[in-house]
Amino acid sequence: MTLPVYPGLSAIAAAYDGFILDLWGVIHDGTTPYPGVVNTLKALKAAGKRVLILSNAPRRAQVLIDGLTGMNIARDLYGPVMSSGEAVRDELESRADPAFAKLGTRLYHLGPPRDRNIFDGLAGIVESDLASAHFVLNTGPIEFDHQVADYEDVLSKAAARPLPMVCANPDRVVVRQGKMVICAGALADRYRELGGVVIDRGKPDPAIYRTCLAKLGVPAAHVLVVGDSLETDIAGGLNAGLDCVMVAGGVHREALGIPWGAMPDPEKVTALATRHHRMPKAVIPAFVW
Repeated sequence: MTLPVYPGLSAIAAAYDGFILDLWGVIHDGTTPYPGVVNTLKALKAAGKRVLILSNAPRRAQVLIDGLTGMNIARDLYGPVMSSGEAVRDELESRADPAFAKLGTRLYHLGPPRDRNIFDGLAGIVESDLASAHFVLNTGPIEFDHQVADYEDVLSKAAARPLPMVCANPDRVVVRQGKMVICAGALADRYRELGGVVIDRGKPDPAIYRTCLAKLGVPAAHVLVVGDSLETDIAGGLNAGLDCVMVAGGVHREALGIPWGAMPDPEKVTALATRHHRMPKAVIPAFVW
């Protein structure tokens, strides 16, 4: 079956009452909203749809809200916000998951200072150097132009101890200002290759979708997931039993050979989804109405 490709979300929006939207690659490119995003959010609001934003950003939800406000995306255009960073903080605080209960209290933060909000203020959590840490909190590369090889030394030392790693962003790559940059998921992949144990939180884990459905308040059968990554957004939505729409102009744009906003070839996008073993309900070029 060839995937249907529609020019915009309006072609299928009427069939759903709730929408779970990805952030990077769908709403913005890391610094700037994509053309048509605000109008699409306004159209969903006018139609009475419930909108939740779910991001694999290794930061707290309020940080993402502040970022959207800074991009002139009004707070009343979307509802709850959930992030993988928020999920990690919840787990570190509650220790309800056995994997987190065993971690200990001393963490080594592998990531930029802007992600410290995940653990800042948590009782019983102490940031330490690698030598005395109980676990590694991986929030991604420190600089946007860094590669996995830049972290080989610290990853090797952590794996040799061995320390468990909490990955606060399972994405391997993301689009930032039109360029592909690595994320925490790429570092976690290398850590696994070195023999390290990784605990992921965020998409594609269906657990985070259960949290989102509870926040959204819409039955699963009436919820549509919109995302650009077959490996995380679409895989996670399908794992949770939800319908999904893929945005072609995001992380898979180069593989599809299209500029942002262009309609993808239905045969090419179907072949790509087949290779990833993740078949969305439909495809749209961008988050446009």
